[in-house]
Amino acid sequence: MSGEPVQGRMTTDGDGEVVVFLIGMRVNSWWAVRSWLPVFLAMPRMLKELGKEKERGLLGFRLLAGLRNIGMLQYWESKEKLLAYASDQGGEHRPAWAAYNRRVRAGRGKVGIWHETYVVPAGSYESIYVNMPPSGLGAVRGVVPVGRRGERAAERLAA
Repeated sequence: MSGEPVQGRMTTDGDGEVVVFLIGMRVNSWWAVRSWLPVFLAMPRMLKELGKEKERGLLGFRLLAGLRNIGMLQYWESKEKLLAYASDQGGEHRPAWAAYNRRVRAGRGKVGIWHETYVVPAGSYESIYVNMPPSGLGAVRGVVPVGRRGERAAERLAA
């Protein structure tokens, strides 16, 4: 998180559906650089493409790094836009996916990948940020004072 803290109690602006997409890779053998490095390098190309083409639906992301595991938390406008990007024959994802599948067969499990998708309907999430720079969903949708959406979590969830 970077930026100046927003003073006070804030919550995410907006109340529509959001798609939370978690994606990552695990290096199973550090010595098999040819297996995991191309997988690692594919994500920046996809993010660059998605950053240039905002209409594809990626709202924002955050890197989740560990020693063997490298992941990313992404927020998408809709499941339709996420699925459209994943299946687009002309985008960066399809060739990266095909290359990964070839590497899996040749690399005998030297690198693993995973993803999880959560479609969160309007009214089924809430947030609070106290004296924090905008982060998470608040960073991609903006923040408003808590009172606009309810003082308590239960009120914000019912809105």
